[in-house]
Formats: sequence, structure tokens, C-alpha cells
Amino acid sequence: MVHDLVKEFAGGVLAVNHVSLTIQEGQFTTLLGPSGCGKTTTLNCIAGLEQPDGGRITVGGAVLTDVAKGVILPPERRNLGMVFQSYALWPHMTVFDNLAFGLKLHRVPGAEIRTRIGEALDLVGLANLEKRYPFQLSGGQQQRVALARAVVAQPRVLLLDEPLSNLDAKVREQARFWLREFQQRLGITTVYVTHDQGEALAISDMVAVMSQGHLLQFAPPKDVYERPATRFVADFIGQTSFLEGTIERASADTVDVRLARSGRVLTASAFAASTKPVVGKAATLAVRSEKIRVGATAESEANVLPARIKSFVYVGSAYEYIFETSEGDLRASSPVQVDGVETRLGLPPEALVLLADEPAGR
Repeated sequence: MVHDLVKEFAGGVLAVNHVSLTIQEGQFTTLLGPSGCGKTTTLNCIAGLEQPDGGRITVGGAVLTDVAKGVILPPERRNLGMVFQSYALWPHMTVFDNLAFGLKLHRVPGAEIRTRIGEALDLVGLANLEKRYPFQLSGGQQQRVALARAVVAQPRVLLLDEPLSNLDAKVREQARFWLREFQQRLGITTVYVTHDQGEALAISDMVAVMSQGHLLQFAPPKDVYERPATRFVADFIGQTSFLEGTIERASADTVDVRLARSGRVLTASAFAASTKPVVGKAATLAVRSEKIRVGATAESEANVLPARIKSFVYVGSAYEYIFETSEGDLRASSPVQVDGVETRLGLPPEALVLLADEPAGR
């Protein structure tokens, strides 16, 4: 558990601004956000590589950090496994020796070292490569060695700092599935750092979206994608368009928003977590590009906007459009090419998400 974590760097920059996370045992949690959002700093505080200025970090019943009580355990006493972005393998050591190095420092008996390393390499599919050096391995194989080295010490938690970022696109996509399967086989609690939205959604049980040191949303991937808490979350993940207006009617299940430019009224039935609609209050609606129905008719749709094609690209699985509307440009995708220039866009109530206000400082 991370409670009220604070890390301030020189110049008064709050890299981590009172972040709290409760991660369940065996869960795969991803810290997601752009560069400089505080995700790696948070991971380093958990690992003991950074000393926070406030907060408490525990694993099970063990206190790793409690700034108020002056408790800061060094990294070697935390029993956490860490995989860095660069893998950090010793180039002059074989695969076996890379894995054995930490175990020897902890005075693990030789027979047990050989057994553990054999099991770890078998787990990552490299059982026959223990005598090779890092330069003799592919990037994907080096990544697996780094993971094996992290788990051979039998850590309580596995920490991963963008371990797939050095792989090419095709290998990286395949590695996502392998990494998720690897974590599930071990059943080990894992904290993963990435700026890749697709990666976070694909492999995580929970996603923590961060920006400028703030935790904006902590939820399962589907909730983060379909019920983004704030405009930043909605804009950072996926292709999203926004509509501004004023709440005209609100109930427990739906809200009517009068759009600012055209005066049209749209009904939305999806609310971001903790959102409380108030009549007369300014509102922002978010809609994913794939949720918009291109070529809708007024008779068959609850919310329809006339639109004109501004530009489009073909991406293989769909045509991706930017449409001009009375409310500004909207992005939408269609499996078939639109005939002509003029069309209508259907925005289903369940696809329109009423966003919460941005937190202070956002």
C-alpha cells in the first residue's frame, strides 16, 4: 500500500503529490502517464531508490517507508524484484552468473542457487542459454533474463520500469501477452510503469493514470477507457472528442446537456466516477471515435449532429475521419468509406461520458 506519498525535487517541483494506492496481492497494477508525470518516481520510492518527503509504503504487514517515523528501509532489505528499462545486465557475466550474483551476496547455498536459476530460466523459456553472454542474446531474450534475475530471489513484489520499451513494435506486442502470462503463472504482485496506453490496457488488472504528480484515476482498464474520470484521462487514452455545454436536466441515470455553440441538446447516460450532475453547471462530454455512428439518421438515433468530412485516412481495419460539425471537429472511425462529403453522426447516450471536474492543479 502507498499512502499519501510525496516526493519533491529541487526548485519545489512536486514529482509525486500526495499519491495513495492500495494494490491487492497478486494484482498487476500499471502506473500510466506521460513523461514527467511521476510514475517512475513513485516506483523508485517503492523500490527504495528514492527517498520520499512524505507518506508511508507497506507490503503486507511490513513497513518499508514511514517518513513521519523516520523509517526508510534500504533497497536490499525490501525483498522487491526490479527490472529496469535498460535491463542492467552485467555484460561480462554469463546468463547464469547474472542470475547468481545477487544470490551469492545473500549467501544462498550453491546447490540452491543452481536449482533456483534452473527454475527461473525454465520459467522464462531460456533454459538452454545459461552459458551465453548478454551480447549474444536478442533484445527480447535480454528482457527475459532481466525478469528471471528479478524473480530468482523470490521477491514479495515485482517492479517493472518500462521493460518493453527497447523492443521493436512487433516483438513488443508479442511480449505483452508473454509478460501477462508470466505474471499470472507466478501469481506475484506486480507494479509496472509505462507511457503506452495500449500496453497498460492490455496487461493490467488495475491502471493508475498520473499527470504532473497527481493520481487522476485508479481503476480497472475497462473503466479507465469507458468511464474516464477527467478530461486529461479521456484525452490521453484512445481517440476522444469533447463537447462543451451546460447541464439542462439531470437524473440518477441520464443528463441532458445543451451544447454551447449550436444549442442542440444531447442526452448522456455515462458518468465518470464521483461525478454529480448539477443543473445549470458547465459540462464536458467525451466520446470515443469508435463509438460514434457515422451515417446515422434522426429517426434511429437519440443524438444526431450534421457533419462534413474534413479529412480522413485509411488504416486497414477502418477509415478514420475528422468531421466538421457545429460544435467543432469530431474524430470518428467507420469500417466502410463514407459516400459524399455530408453525413450525420450518431452519438449514443451510453457513449457520451459526462466528465468530472479536473482536480486542483490540473
